[in-house]
Amino acid sequence: MAERNRQHSTLEKLEILADAAKYDASCASSGTAKKNSLGGKGLGSTEGMGICHAYAPDGRCISLLKILLTNHCVFDCHYCINRKSSNVRRARFTPQEVADLTISFYRRNYIEGLFLSSGIVKSSNYTMEQIVEAARILREECDFRGYIHLKTIPEADPELVHQAGLYADRVSINVELPTTSGLTRLAPDKDAKQIEGALAKTTTDIVEAKDAKKRFRHAPRFAPAGQSTQMIVGADKASDADIVGKASHLYSSYRLRRVYYSAFSPIPDASAVLPLKRPPLIREHRLYQSDWLMRFYGYAPDEVVQATDTDGNLPLDIDPKLAWALKFRERFPVDVNRANKEELLRVPGLGVTAVRRILTSRRYRTLRLDDVGRLTQSITKVRPFICALDWRPVTLTDRADLRSLLAPKQEQLELFAV
Repeated sequence: MAERNRQHSTLEKLEILADAAKYDASCASSGTAKKNSLGGKGLGSTEGMGICHAYAPDGRCISLLKILLTNHCVFDCHYCINRKSSNVRRARFTPQEVADLTISFYRRNYIEGLFLSSGIVKSSNYTMEQIVEAARILREECDFRGYIHLKTIPEADPELVHQAGLYADRVSINVELPTTSGLTRLAPDKDAKQIEGALAKTTTDIVEAKDAKKRFRHAPRFAPAGQSTQMIVGADKASDADIVGKASHLYSSYRLRRVYYSAFSPIPDASAVLPLKRPPLIREHRLYQSDWLMRFYGYAPDEVVQATDTDGNLPLDIDPKLAWALKFRERFPVDVNRANKEELLRVPGLGVTAVRRILTSRRYRTLRLDDVGRLTQSITKVRPFICALDWRPVTLTDRADLRSLLAPKQEQLELFAV
């Protein structure tokens, strides 16, 4: 009890609330409008992309100060380490402290922006007011022009959420779990319809702001980097097919920039309704790969589902694109000298960049297998699924053991290997 009542120093608060924020994956910042402090005005800058301790699309490592306003919470979501019944160290920042920390870290060149989320303290509206106030201080009092991502609260008043979008580059609302039944069981204080209603309202606000900007030069911007969401994988019985279906619905209905997947991680003093162990991290990776197939490779959601096994989950030993190709071998081999872009994108081992290089190169010469090898990272996975001037796979495409030939080899690491 003494620990709970003791006043924490700023450093102790940062230790507690930065650690509590690590479970939130949805903090990417691609797509925001470029702002800077050139000319001696303002403070901070953003290149239109960034994620806390990860890589931007151009390969740069970008850092955000990623913290919770507080890890106190009136909700009791079973999967959350910050739920009200959890026995964890609690701390709370004021909006001014968040702003001061952000500026301090920026001046030291540690960060390029802020990702701010929070547990629910007192009420949803009160918490949302505190989040908005932190962003307001940064924008209006500090003239901070770096990147800001705010996690909004679906239960809060829509006007407060709208205010958040006026200060933030990106906003996000977590749908938490892929199925309504899972959300009802594991997060009884949350409502799926209310969450999707908040997503819909933010989508409308983003569209209206973009339209106003076209007509009025000084129209206020609203979350120019769009909105994102996050789903927890493995906390309930939802299959990968369920998750892919939910992600597709979110993309098509709310124009989300990203759906993030976070593998469930067991927490101290966990509820008895939760799994005893976390799902394999490779499952999270396979879901991200399936997400890319839908976003960049032209796969329909039902085609990604076709790549799943009989239990509705994506295979863990091979990627979803290869799994789909092995199930639909009649679509192969593809002639690299004649196939269109959509057909080439279905070839396992050919990425978007490799396909673009193939389409460009074949305008000047008829491609051989060696040519394709030079245009892609590895020819091994590609060979069974293509034809070239000097190559036809013959029976290779239909071999019964093709999956085992192409699956990545499992290696036992040696402790003292040089």
